[in-house]
Amino acid sequence: MSELSVTAESRALVADIARRPVMDIVRCAFFIGILLLVWISLHPFEDLSGFYVGEVTSGREAFLYGLFGVLMVAMLALTARDNLPALKSLMTPAFLLFGAWICVTVVFAFDPATSLKRLALSVFVIVVTATLLLLPKSQGELMRWFSIAALVLLVTCFLGVFLAPHLSIHQATDPQEPALAGNWRGAFGHKNVAAAMMAMLIFLGIYLVRAGGWLSGIAVTTLAAVFLFFTAGKSAIVLCVAVLMLTSLMPVIRSRWGRALLLLTPLLLLNLLSVGTVMSDTLDAIANLLPLDTSFTGRADIWAFALDSLHQRLWTGYGFESFWGTNAIQNLQEGKEWAGYASHSHNGYLDTALGTGLPGLVLLIAAVVIKPLRDFQAADLGGNDAPLTLLFLRIWLFGLYLSSMESFFLDRADTIWVTFLIAVFGLHYLARFRMRA
Repeated sequence: MSELSVTAESRALVADIARRPVMDIVRCAFFIGILLLVWISLHPFEDLSGFYVGEVTSGREAFLYGLFGVLMVAMLALTARDNLPALKSLMTPAFLLFGAWICVTVVFAFDPATSLKRLALSVFVIVVTATLLLLPKSQGELMRWFSIAALVLLVTCFLGVFLAPHLSIHQATDPQEPALAGNWRGAFGHKNVAAAMMAMLIFLGIYLVRAGGWLSGIAVTTLAAVFLFFTAGKSAIVLCVAVLMLTSLMPVIRSRWGRALLLLTPLLLLNLLSVGTVMSDTLDAIANLLPLDTSFTGRADIWAFALDSLHQRLWTGYGFESFWGTNAIQNLQEGKEWAGYASHSHNGYLDTALGTGLPGLVLLIAAVVIKPLRDFQAADLGGNDAPLTLLFLRIWLFGLYLSSMESFFLDRADTIWVTFLIAVFGLHYLARFRMRA
């Protein structure tokens, strides 16, 4: 009898899918497929035993450029007709000025060809991300699609750990960072990326629970929390807890300035006590009084090198994504040879300044720090879907804090960058349009 029941349920599910309009299935496939493309990537479970840092900036992802170019056209075709007001709303001064300045930096780039090539992929990815949240037609669709993508990613990562641990767990034989041996990384290339993604998935799981998806929400939250623990990503764990604590005060603190002070003060402190320590002896002395690794796991050296390089091109920078891994780094002093193989400075704000100069940094702050906070305030005061608004706020805030120790801003199809962008665009839309129930 039970087999007959299962068969009947399966037939009913197939019949329900068959009754759905073809475009509904297409929208679902594009949403989930794009998320999994970004989260799992085209090269999951990389073998790090023969991996060299220089490879990450070699531009070997030619297929990825073409794929995202096609996806951009397809996504615009899928969303433009029914969501033209939403797309037009993206033409804000903050976004337009920042985009225009990036184009200027390409012209004055140290390596214009590399800068232009990387900008092309970034534009493709940004357009795809901006249209992604326009695919769901209701709250229910968004919840289901998010939960499916999250569970597929989590199952993939856990299967990797159990079935191919040498490709999913850092090994003592890895030439770059043997000290990370035993830390889980799943389908990702590094445990820090895995930890950051698991923290963001915890936020997603909490949203699913609050929005009514109890079963999927609990599953996503639990699996992500377990995986986060085994990554041993201390920064991600601390920031995850901090973000949950700070955002839980949003119902209590309602004023814009109160929220700005509460949420952005830690961001300022994180940067002052990290990059600031190599700029000021006073800040360095304060940091030494705290229970911190004052070398920040070797980051202090790379921050000092990046700041010295920035001083040489303070106003224009070296061009969009045209510093690390390019000929801009040459004539290195003895003991600085590692800079030729570095892929970033472990600080998103510093890397933005290196690529686009101080004007670019100011415009970045306007576009992805100040504007999303104002959007959250508008969406919250308008009573627009509190669980979803809080989800995007948490991912956005976590990304801002994490950028004080990692560098993913403007990094083309980077996993954390695209997930962060989803939150930025999500807050933008919720501040201006209402989500269907």
